[in-house]
Amino acid sequence: MKNLDGIVEFCNVANVGNFTGAANKLDTSVAQISRKVAALEKRLGVKLLHRTTRSVSLTEAGSLYFGQTNPALTMLENAQLTVSALQQSPQGLIKLTAPVAFGEAFIAPLLNKFLATYSGISVQCSFSNDKLDIVEQGLDLAIRIGKLEDSSLIAKKLATRQLYVCGSREYLKSTSMPETLEDLKQHSLLVGSQPQWRFLINQQVHTLNVNGRVRYNSGNALKAAALNGLGLTQLPGFYVRDAITEGHLIEVLPDYKDKQEAIWAVFPSNRNVAPKIRLLVDFLSENLTDDR
Repeated sequence: MKNLDGIVEFCNVANVGNFTGAANKLDTSVAQISRKVAALEKRLGVKLLHRTTRSVSLTEAGSLYFGQTNPALTMLENAQLTVSALQQSPQGLIKLTAPVAFGEAFIAPLLNKFLATYSGISVQCSFSNDKLDIVEQGLDLAIRIGKLEDSSLIAKKLATRQLYVCGSREYLKSTSMPETLEDLKQHSLLVGSQPQWRFLINQQVHTLNVNGRVRYNSGNALKAAALNGLGLTQLPGFYVRDAITEGHLIEVLPDYKDKQEAIWAVFPSNRNVAPKIRLLVDFLSENLTDDR
């Protein structure tokens, strides 16, 4: 077969399950993907895809064709990755996503250092607290924290973080120091986007439903409220650890701290990990410290 035009587009649509995701992955338009696939179907004289307004599925012929062409494309991609690995200076664009506050505080500075070292690499990072569909968005990887709900993703643990319950010295002087979870119900609680706080008691995870006058979906806003003496909050260490160390915030119930949560780099399971991406993930793993 001399003309491979349309095969890459078709296989990407089949892998992702829609034209939008394939267009994002290939950095082109949906219209271009559709034209390429239609031209391939015309050349072959068969219909490869069932198209509706909301979904795309393989025809019988499409399933057979995909089973033959996708492994071949994977072999070609592996060959290209092998050659690329021989380059002394990795090249290309890396597209990723990370949570807003953690990403701005830790991932962005490390990306800047990484880019200063590898001049041939560029990055496009979307900071979002929404769990973006990395296949649909055409992303190479995502930084996620805590339990991974999507088992179809390949994950590498980068570091861990710890949750702290804390309040200002002024606030705690005006009330009593809590000694049990029940005591927290008598306090002014500064609540984030999660309706429950987590604790570890006798190696068992316990949750406490929380309500309060203040509810912010921003860790920085909750930290500011705590510093202003408005109550107690539960936040990851990267928000409050320095303030606790400096005495501006006081940790409460330290013996009940929940177990540390993992910080992950996750990848689509159907995508080969390019050397440039492995390089970035290894860089993040080496430079992110635990208890963030």
